[in-house]
Amino acid sequence: MSSHEKIEKSVPLLIVLVLVAISFGTLVELVPMLFSKKLSEPVAGLMPYTALALEGRDIYIREGCNNCHSQMIRPLRAETERYGHYSVAGESVYDHPFLFGSKRTGPDLARVGARYSDDWHRAHMYNPRDVVPKSNMPAFPWLFENGIDGELTPVKMRTLRTLGVPYTDTDITGATSAVSGKKEIDALIVYLQQLGTLIQTRR
Repeated sequence: MSSHEKIEKSVPLLIVLVLVAISFGTLVELVPMLFSKKLSEPVAGLMPYTALALEGRDIYIREGCNNCHSQMIRPLRAETERYGHYSVAGESVYDHPFLFGSKRTGPDLARVGARYSDDWHRAHMYNPRDVVPKSNMPAFPWLFENGIDGELTPVKMRTLRTLGVPYTDTDITGATSAVSGKKEIDALIVYLQQLGTLIQTRR
C-alpha cells in the first residue's frame, strides 16, 4: 500500500494533514496582512459615519440590500470601467461588519455615492421601475413612513468606539438629536450618498 493510499484510507490522519495544510495556508496569507499598514490605516479624509448615515447603514442591512448588492470592486478592467476605482481596504476600516459581498443581482454600490441625486434615490426606492424600467428590485415604500428612533444610536456609536471607530463624546451625545424627526428613507440616502466618494476616479 502506497503512502498516498494510506493517507486516503486513514480518516484521522487525513483530518490532521488537512488541518495542517489549512493552518499553513492561513499563516502565509493572513499574518503578513496583520502587519500591513495599507489594510489597517484609513484612507485620507475617511471619517466615521455620521449618526444618520450609521442608522442608514443599519437599515440597508436590515432590508437585505447587501444580499443583492456587493460593495467591493475588484481590480479588473471590466469592473473598474463599469463601477470606478477598485476598492481599497483603507476605505472600510470603520465598517463593522464589512459589506463587501460577492453576489450581484443588482450592481455594485461601492462607488454609488454622489452618482445620482437624492430625488433619484427616493424615486428608485419607492418604485424602482419608475427610473429603471427593467429593474427586478423590490420597492420599499415603508421607508418613507417609518421614523427613526434615535434612542439606541448613541449605544451603537459607543459600541463601535470600543472596536476602534473614533467617535468623540460630542458625536455620541448629539446622536439622538441628529436623527430626530428623520424618516428611514432620509438615513438610507445619506448612507448611499457617501459610499466611495473619497476615491472617485471614474470615466
